[in-house]
Amino acid sequence: MNEQRIRTVRSNLAEMGLKQALFCDPTSIWYLTGYTTEPYERFFGLLVTADRTVLFCNNLFPDATGHADKVVTFNDTDDPVPLVAAELDAAALLGVDKDLTARWLLPLMDAGAAAGCKLASKAVDDARSSKDEEEKDLMRRASAINDQAMAWLAAQVKVGVTEHSIAERLLGEYRSLGAEDHSFTPIVSFGANAADPHHEPDETVLAPGDMVLFDVGCKYQHYCSDMTRTFFTAEPTERQLLVYNTVKQANEAAEAIVRPGVTFAQIDLTARHIIEEAGFGQYFTHRLGHQIGLVDHEPGDVSSTHDEPVREGQIFSIEPGIYIPGEIGVRIEDLLIVTADGCEVLNSYPHDATVLPLA
Repeated sequence: MNEQRIRTVRSNLAEMGLKQALFCDPTSIWYLTGYTTEPYERFFGLLVTADRTVLFCNNLFPDATGHADKVVTFNDTDDPVPLVAAELDAAALLGVDKDLTARWLLPLMDAGAAAGCKLASKAVDDARSSKDEEEKDLMRRASAINDQAMAWLAAQVKVGVTEHSIAERLLGEYRSLGAEDHSFTPIVSFGANAADPHHEPDETVLAPGDMVLFDVGCKYQHYCSDMTRTFFTAEPTERQLLVYNTVKQANEAAEAIVRPGVTFAQIDLTARHIIEEAGFGQYFTHRLGHQIGLVDHEPGDVSSTHDEPVREGQIFSIEPGIYIPGEIGVRIEDLLIVTADGCEVLNSYPHDATVLPLA
């Protein structure tokens, strides 16, 4: 159990007027206790109160002894609702997270297990948002592996190769570099497919002159990386180079203003204005970035409507893009850590326009 993280969550709950909260997100439970399991359809929860923690685990799960102040176990034929209710203060509000499904929440409410329920995901989301030194080091390592993987990906670009054939071999490369898994399904896009920001790799065959976009990430000891690079396979046209350099300028300008106190909205607008001034504003169709850590997209985005100031220790992506349907798609994405007086960019793979040689 991580006492510092538990203390932070308790402080956050107190600010929300809550004395107790039930968290069912397995990732957040691991973050707070160090205990991990995949519950599938079975109930799994962590109760945090002002003075104790209680883990609710099916007997099929690994032994959770020592991961909370109290462990309550049950079998498949047991109803966990009365077991949870017995640990609650029925006269107090209960904080719940977004992963507590109606299957369990409604029976708890019907049983009068608490005075009412209040969404309390933010109590853990806020704690997870600012990374400690160990987390930063793991994120650095995950991104270093991703840099190496990007070099491998660039070397796979050959005439006749398909998007799918590259994507399906990437996991083996990640594992050879020390990562455990993808952090999300890799995006490999040739030619006009790159104009779809979330294109899924298919049997499209690379043709000479196609632009190539890779958006990929791996998991290293629970922590995620995420990076996008776009390449040429022939000397770029004037228009292609204009689009590429506009995205590159937007990426680097946004990264340059990141420091504690600057708002997420200001960062987004810095990149957006550059793209708009170049005449491509209508083709930048998504927010500038997202926070990242134990999952690829954590709560808290880099968008024009997010007016909170960034804090030291937060990690998020900067990924401007221009997507002209049927023609061209360019995205350049880095991860960065907010430092005391600026930021540390985690990706070292170059931003420069690169023409890949075709064998």
